[in-house]
Amino acid sequence: MPPSLSYLMIRATVEKGAFAKALHDYKTIVLSRGTSLDHQTIAYVLETCKNALDLMTASTMHARFVKSGFGSYPSVLSSLVTVYLSCDCLDVAYKVFDEIPDWGFNLVSANLILASLLKNGEIHNASKVFRRMPGKDVVSWNTMIMGCVRNARPKEAISFFDRMLDSNFEPDGFTFSSVLTACGRTGALRHGERVHHLMAEKEIKLNSILSSALIDMYSKCGSIASAKKVFDSVPRDNVSVWNAMITGFAIHGLVSNVLETFSQMENEAVSPDAITFVGILTACSHCGMVEQGRKFFVLMRTKYSIEPELEHYGAMVDLLGRAGHLDEAYSTISSMPMNPDLVMWRALLSASRTHRMTDYAKLAIEKMSHLESGDYVLLSNTYTSTKRWDHAERVRELMKKKKIRKKSGMSWAELGGGIHQFRAGDRSHPDSKAIYMVLEGLMRRIKMEGYVPTMDLALVDVTEEEKEGNLSCHSEKLATAFVILKTSPGTEIRVSKNLRTCYDCHCWMKMVSKVLNRVIIMRDRIRFHRFEGGSCSCNDYW
Repeated sequence: MPPSLSYLMIRATVEKGAFAKALHDYKTIVLSRGTSLDHQTIAYVLETCKNALDLMTASTMHARFVKSGFGSYPSVLSSLVTVYLSCDCLDVAYKVFDEIPDWGFNLVSANLILASLLKNGEIHNASKVFRRMPGKDVVSWNTMIMGCVRNARPKEAISFFDRMLDSNFEPDGFTFSSVLTACGRTGALRHGERVHHLMAEKEIKLNSILSSALIDMYSKCGSIASAKKVFDSVPRDNVSVWNAMITGFAIHGLVSNVLETFSQMENEAVSPDAITFVGILTACSHCGMVEQGRKFFVLMRTKYSIEPELEHYGAMVDLLGRAGHLDEAYSTISSMPMNPDLVMWRALLSASRTHRMTDYAKLAIEKMSHLESGDYVLLSNTYTSTKRWDHAERVRELMKKKKIRKKSGMSWAELGGGIHQFRAGDRSHPDSKAIYMVLEGLMRRIKMEGYVPTMDLALVDVTEEEKEGNLSCHSEKLATAFVILKTSPGTEIRVSKNLRTCYDCHCWMKMVSKVLNRVIIMRDRIRFHRFEGGSCSCNDYW
């Protein structure tokens, strides 16, 4: 059958990009004259609705083509799904998607649906779509892997990568970049090394993106020596490779290496960018190098013509606050050319807790537009540290009234090809009984060496024995005890945590490294800590 006149007219208009005219033609020719719909006209009208974000016309078209008998056409339903996704109508899009028969999947449309669902955080629905797809390609797998990474599901991203390999799909550069990011976020060094070896086996050429991803992965997994080895072996003409190395040194608190790398970068005539200076200022912050930080904050503008952005001001506030210069930190916030964000106020709040300055803590809380559980806890702890018990109690009562629960600490360790996760007070692990026995044994040994639990900031309305019990069940201690249980003496212990480690756990880790004569590398939300022989690489400044 030859194409209909309505189809030809609408197609010509759409191909010129005149979507408003195409919709006008559709309403004039098809709706007002009662012209019957055909498959080709529907396809072009839906394409027009998607580009024009015309949800009303799409909904009307949906009802019309169902009545006209096109409701079971897979290609029509796929096009309609993309329109609803473009108009952010996820629920309707997913319902329409469910009506597409498995045999009628259009791969391009299915991949688009996956991407749209993941963009909106619909991990569960995206996984259902992925399972239903009878045919998948590398784009399908890459979409799921990166979608999991962007939605803070790195363990699931690694799982999808393993399934991709088992399904005999050949990963590409985008796949490797995504899964390396996932390994870095979980601290899964063994997984990351396996991915690196696979890249070498497949002779994947290392461009700046993959080189940066490898350096970043090794840095975030605590193997800064491996990160440096990669850095020394790859082309370094792109600033992103230098930034990855500088940032890696920064999160390990290796400020001398940061400054040396920056000097080398200048010698090789690679111009720094804004990200370079975020790394440098972060390193200065972790090591309390206030004067160096001030110097680079000025130089980035005067020598390199880089205007400070919110992240640079935030790094300066953190640097000054950690060092006890809270007046200058607040002055920096007040003089910024842009509005401060929550991260900046939290940096001031955290510094207020460290230096026991309740006035600034209260000010920071008042300036924050959205408060999370950790903010209330910091304020309460600030009052507790200055023995203002009544104020601390009021904060806790407010938390109870608003039904705000303290965010649970969570730690994980990679062992035996798996990632083992622990929460504070966790007893769900299969080896839980043995883990707690290890903890008790360690506690006895380190107490003999002079360890005393730091209970100043434990809850004030419980007994001293209960306070010590609460501290001994922190997630990083459980994860450390698990690794000790499962590994031989002398093996390096690696643990990651989602929150900033507390003072007591920090002291505990130092003592354990001493009595067991083992290196413990712990990554918390702030930085890396390397415990060895009773001391920490952060020099107790974190």
